[in-house]
Amino acid sequence: MTDRSDTRSAQNGSGRRRQKVRFDAIDLAILTQLQTDSKITNATLARRVGISPPSTLERVKKLESAGIIRGYVALLEPTELDKSICAIVHVTLREHGERRLEAFKTSIAQFAEVQAAWHTAGEEDFILKVLVTDMEQYESFVVHRLSAIPNIGRVRTSFCLSAIKDETVVPLDGVAGEHDHDEGK
Repeated sequence: MTDRSDTRSAQNGSGRRRQKVRFDAIDLAILTQLQTDSKITNATLARRVGISPPSTLERVKKLESAGIIRGYVALLEPTELDKSICAIVHVTLREHGERRLEAFKTSIAQFAEVQAAWHTAGEEDFILKVLVTDMEQYESFVVHRLSAIPNIGRVRTSFCLSAIKDETVVPLDGVAGEHDHDEGK
């Protein structure tokens, strides 16, 4: 990363300070390479982006400390691990006060079956991606876990027949320049 300006005094809704981060073409090239192959060696990464290995390592560490790079993972094939049922669960809450929303978020975050959860605007309040072994496990999840959360108004489920696209790469076109990010993420 080329440069970070001083921390701004403004805070986002979570109370975290916002900080300006400046990206250049080399930072974006590093991010592109790491999104494609996070096991790439620093020497290979440096060669591909056209700078020295120490400079590359320094930039990667800055991208990590700024929270731009959240981590490195192995992408597993769920069906090979008997997790063949993918459900998209639409949840509507009865009441929408801050405490009610936070209680739901806290509960959902504890469920291993929930792979992703989004707080949304529209007909539903939340959309969950749930991964389970079979329909019996899904039924148990809905009946014993999800329905046990207070304030659930309605649950609607769609089951995935096949994955047409399941991408983990964040598009980087149009990202160059200065951007805000949360401190402490």
